Amino acid sequence: MKILKKVGVVLLIILVIAQFFGPEKNDGNIDTVNAFIAETNPPANVLEIMKTSCFDCHSAKTNYPWYNSITPVNYWLDSHIKDGKKHLDFSKWNEYSLKRKEHKMDELYEEVEKGEMPLNSYTWTHSEANLTQEQIDAIVTWGKKVQAEYKQKMTAK
Repeated sequence: MKILKKVGVVLLIILVIAQFFGPEKNDGNIDTVNAFIAETNPPANVLEIMKTSCFDCHSAKTNYPWYNSITPVNYWLDSHIKDGKKHLDFSKWNEYSLKRKEHKMDELYEEVEKGEMPLNSYTWTHSEANLTQEQIDAIVTWGKKVQAEYKQKMTAK
């Protein structure tokens, strides 16, 4: 029993010390998504959905929940954000080629349509990010329209 108590104390000390360290925050400027918004012109309802369900993990600015101050949760959240930005970063939309933009729009509405985005692990703590069928349909309709516009531009080149 003494050994378990010592191990417990050591683990507690490590956990307390770990609270003083954490990953760098994704706290850039949310205005970096303005180029994406201007170019794709989402309707107001779609833009609101994207603000509550997409931009936290797919842009340069994350609105962190209170529990992000707890290690190791902050590392888990950081890995989700990095992975999300690796796949699609609205803040870097201007850096994407026309072909890549077309492909990203295809992925965007397909992931939403299949229910794979937003992630369940995100909606567990952000219930406002859960999408209704009406919201899914709005994103899919808008996404297909924007994708078609990109295809048309690529054909015109």
